[in-house]
Amino acid sequence: MLKTGMVTALGAMSGTSLDGVDAALIVTDGERIKSFGDSRYRPYSDAERATLRGALGKWPGDDLGEALAVIQNAHEEAMSGFDADIAGFHGQTLAHEPSGRGTHQLGDGAALATALGLPVVWDFRSSDVRLGGQGAPLAPFFHFACAKHIGATDPVAFLNLGGVGNLTWVDPCKPGPEADGALLAFDTGPANAPLNDLMQERCGLPFDENGALARKGQVVDGALELFLDEAYFLKIPPKSLDRDDFSLMLDLVRELSDADAAATMCAMAASAVMRGMEHCPSPPSAVYVTGGGRHNPVMMEMLRVALDCVVEPVEAVGLDGDMLEAQAFAFLAVRVARGLPTSSPSTTGVRALVGGGEISTP
Repeated sequence: MLKTGMVTALGAMSGTSLDGVDAALIVTDGERIKSFGDSRYRPYSDAERATLRGALGKWPGDDLGEALAVIQNAHEEAMSGFDADIAGFHGQTLAHEPSGRGTHQLGDGAALATALGLPVVWDFRSSDVRLGGQGAPLAPFFHFACAKHIGATDPVAFLNLGGVGNLTWVDPCKPGPEADGALLAFDTGPANAPLNDLMQERCGLPFDENGALARKGQVVDGALELFLDEAYFLKIPPKSLDRDDFSLMLDLVRELSDADAAATMCAMAASAVMRGMEHCPSPPSAVYVTGGGRHNPVMMEMLRVALDCVVEPVEAVGLDGDMLEAQAFAFLAVRVARGLPTSSPSTTGVRALVGGGEISTP
């Protein structure tokens, strides 16, 4: 049983960009953030990343033993040695079809609980999908707490530029994340995943460091316009994407030079966010960017041009953009342990407030 009041929670996240595992501590009661603690990053090796890439798109029942071993080992290394009361383990998303076969995050929370000697909350998304939700994004309830923590008084947005882009619009004047009008969240479109795939395919590199390649290129308007014709951008949120739902992006830039392809893909990610902003209940006073995309100056410059508000990395308000999602699953673990909801109709489209997650003890 989790003690009352503030507790120290450990969270871990391995995103669809397949760069590695983030692990981070926060002190929280599941509603407020008291403080942030230590963190650690455990990168995947090239061989581990190749194994995980080979498992993308697979479902329970497929041969996933090698991928599971990579995930368990990397998470155990990333999460060991922290002083925590509880841990949140997201696992690795391999497939996501909320209107079809569901959602699949590979990982064994029970085995991890035994390895860490801690209660572990895991499988956060399945119950949301069973109740008609998208199962994603799941960070918005944490984003609401972050908006309160930084003292925001006007609506703000948190933009995660990971493998897929997702946006959370927050009204911090509301009493809690469950309140009507407090949150709107959805996936904006692809972000780093297709750009990383391009870099791997053409240059043998995991990503475009500092946007160096994109900066040398020109945006090709024809490819960008075809991208924005996708029906996804007309769908009303909440809505979510699988990592490879926009694999057509690679086809659209197939005939372009490496530099022009990278620049055009950055423009695609930024334009998807711009289109997504049209769905917000009111314009946010600022957009705070987290995830790997905030390290790409080309993508950030394009966002600043496209959006009519302040666009800054979350570090501008004292948050850690490398660890925000890991911290989110630490926060959500406490909410699950205390029977609090982790998603709502306005964040995932679920029919009613739901608290997702299994709890495994050592």
